[in-house]
Amino acid sequence: MTWLAVVLAVLGAVCFALAARLQHEAVRAGAGAPRLPDLVRRPRWLLGLLLLVLGSGVHAVALGMAPLSVVQPVGVVAIGVAALLDGRRRELPAVLVTTLAVGAFVLLAAGSATPTTVVPEAQVRAGLLALGLLAGPALLGVLARRPAVRALGFGSAAGVAYGLVSVLMRAVSQDVQRDGVSWATALSAAGIAAALLVGGWFTQHAYAGGPPHLAVACLTVVDPLVAVGAGAGLLGEATRTSGAVALAELACALVAVGGVVALARGAHAVPTGAVPPGTVPTRTEKTVDEGRALRVVIAAETFPPDVNGAARFAHRLAAGLAGRGHDVHVICVSTTGRAGAERVDGVTVHRVRSHRTPFHRTFRVGLPWQVRRDVGVLLERLRPDVVHVQAHFVVGRYALRRAAELGVPTVATNHFMPENLFGHARVPAWLRGAASGWAWRDLGRVFGAADVVTAPTPRAVELLHDNGFPPRAVPVSCGIDLDRYRGRRPARRSDAPTVLFVGRLDEEKRVDELLRAVALVPRLRAEVVGDGSCRAAWESLARDLGIADRVRFRGFVPEEELLDAYAAADVFCMPGIAELQSLATMEAMAAGRPVVAADAMALPHLCRPGRNGWLFTPGDVRGLADRLHAVLADPAVTARMGAASGELIAAHALDGTLETFERLYARALGVPETRPALAA
Repeated sequence: MTWLAVVLAVLGAVCFALAARLQHEAVRAGAGAPRLPDLVRRPRWLLGLLLLVLGSGVHAVALGMAPLSVVQPVGVVAIGVAALLDGRRRELPAVLVTTLAVGAFVLLAAGSATPTTVVPEAQVRAGLLALGLLAGPALLGVLARRPAVRALGFGSAAGVAYGLVSVLMRAVSQDVQRDGVSWATALSAAGIAAALLVGGWFTQHAYAGGPPHLAVACLTVVDPLVAVGAGAGLLGEATRTSGAVALAELACALVAVGGVVALARGAHAVPTGAVPPGTVPTRTEKTVDEGRALRVVIAAETFPPDVNGAARFAHRLAAGLAGRGHDVHVICVSTTGRAGAERVDGVTVHRVRSHRTPFHRTFRVGLPWQVRRDVGVLLERLRPDVVHVQAHFVVGRYALRRAAELGVPTVATNHFMPENLFGHARVPAWLRGAASGWAWRDLGRVFGAADVVTAPTPRAVELLHDNGFPPRAVPVSCGIDLDRYRGRRPARRSDAPTVLFVGRLDEEKRVDELLRAVALVPRLRAEVVGDGSCRAAWESLARDLGIADRVRFRGFVPEEELLDAYAAADVFCMPGIAELQSLATMEAMAAGRPVVAADAMALPHLCRPGRNGWLFTPGDVRGLADRLHAVLADPAVTARMGAASGELIAAHALDGTLETFERLYARALGVPETRPALAA
C-alpha cells in the first residue's frame, strides 16, 4: 500500500510540474504583478489550474494510503521535471542534489513513521504554526529587490501554506475513509481552501520573479519539511524514530534547502541549449538615429539547408541585408534537434531546439515552451532594432510576442497558405474548409501584433484581406539575385526539348498534371527537381504513362546543379495552385526561360500570356500540353519568350526588395528613412 502511494505521489508531482510550466508562462506573458482577473482569461493558466486540481486529487488519494512523512516528500520529483521542461540542464546537478536529499529523507521517514489519527486539536496547532512560519519568507518576498530572491521568498511562503494543506488533507481523507464526516471535517475543508488560495497567491508571485523550477523547488522542499515537521511534532508520527535517524533526516533537509538556494542563485542563467556560450555578440552602438546600420533579427520557421521557397527567401533577405552593412541575426529551428549558433554568409544563425514530426521526414518543429524560452533569451540578449518574422507558427509567434513585450518594432511577412500544409499533415478533405478558416484566423491574431505586414505579391495581400486581415498589408516581392542566373552556358543531355519543374513534390504542386501533359507531347522530356511526399506515386505514374524514359526525377540538388538545370531547360512549368509568388518560376525567368504556369493565385503576376509564356487552367491536361507545344514548336518563339522573361523579372531584382524592407523597417521604427553604412 505504501509503495502504491509513492507511485501516485510521483504522478501528482508530474502534474504539478506541468501546471507550474503553464502557469509560469501565463504569468510572465503579462506586465507587472499577476492579477487574477487577467490570469483567468489566459488558457495556459486555466489548463495549469486544471492540472493542479488533478495532481492534488492524486496526492490526496496517496495521503489516504500512507503516512504523511512518506507521501509528502515525493513531490520533489516535480523539480527535475520542471527544470527539464524549462531547458535548465545546466542546473540539473543542483536539482539532482535536492532530489537525492529529499529521496533519502523519504527512505528514512518510510522506515520510521507511524500512522496516526489527526485530531482537531492538532489541526489547530498546525494552522497556528503555519501562520508563524509564513511571516518570514512572505516578508522577504515583499521587500527583496532581486527577482530571484522575491521568487525564493514567495515560493517558500507558498510551501508553508501547502504544508498545512497536506496536514488538513490527511485529516479529511481519514474522516472520509472512516465515514466519520463531522463539523470538524467541514472546518478542515475550509482550512484547505483558505491555505490553497494563500499558497496560490504566493505561487503566482513566485512565477513572476523567477523560472518555474525555482518556484517548484521551494514548494516541493518547504512543503514536505513543514508537513513532516508537523507530522513528527504534532501528530506523533515520529514515535519510532531514533535519534540517529532524526539527525540524518535533518542533514538531508539541510542539503535540500541548500539545493534550493543554489537554484535561486542560478535563476537568471541562460537555459542550456538556448544560446551556447560565446556565440551571441554583445550589443553594438549601431543606431538608426545616427543613420548607421540596424541590428535586424529574422525569425524563420525554416532556413537552409531546408529546401523550400520560404527558406531560400529568408536566406536571401538575411545575406542581402548583411551585405548592405546591417548586423543580421536569424532565429530558426535546428535541423539536428540541438541548439547552436553559426556564421553563414555574414549572418549569425541561432538554431533553437527542435523535434521530428510524423508529417515529413525533414520537417522539424520546436516545442512551444522551449521555443518561447529560447527566443525570449535571444531577443533580450541581442536587443535588436527591429524583428522581422517570416511565419506565424512557433518561432515567429513567440518572436512577435516577446518583441512586443520588449518594445521592439516588428515586421511580419506571410508565405503561408493552408493548402501548403494539408498534404504534409494528411488533413482529410472534409475537414479542410474548417481547418483553413481556423488557420487564417490564427494568422490574423498573430500578425495583428506586427507594426508592418507584407506579402510577396498583390494577390497574396488580397488573400490576406479576403480572409479577415485588416487592409494594411503591403506587397513586397521576395526578390531575386538576377546576375546569379544570367549568362550560364547550358549543358544539355539531349537534343529533345526539355521542360523543367523545381519545387516540393507534394499534392498542391500538381506535378501529375505535368506528367500527363508530357505524355501528350512527342519527344518532350521532363526534368523534375525536388522531393516530397508524392514522389513515389508520381514516379509510378510516369511508368504507367510509358514515359519513364523521358522523365528524370532528380530529388534535391546542389545550388550549382540547379543553376545548370535552369540553363539547360527549354521551358519551365509551374502547375501548382498554391503559389504566393513562386521563387522557382522567378529563377527560371532570370535564367531567360519561357514559363507555362497554372492560372492560379500569384502566378499570373509572373507569366504574361503570349509575351513570356502561357497560362493554363488547372486540371486541363490537354490545355497544358497545347501550351507547352506552342512555346516549343518554333525556336524563334522560345527565344523571344525567354528574352521577355528576363525583361519582366528585372522588376523583382533583390536590391529593390532590400531597399523596400529598409524603408519598412524605418517606418516601423518611426524614422523617415534608414541609411545603412554599406559594407566595404
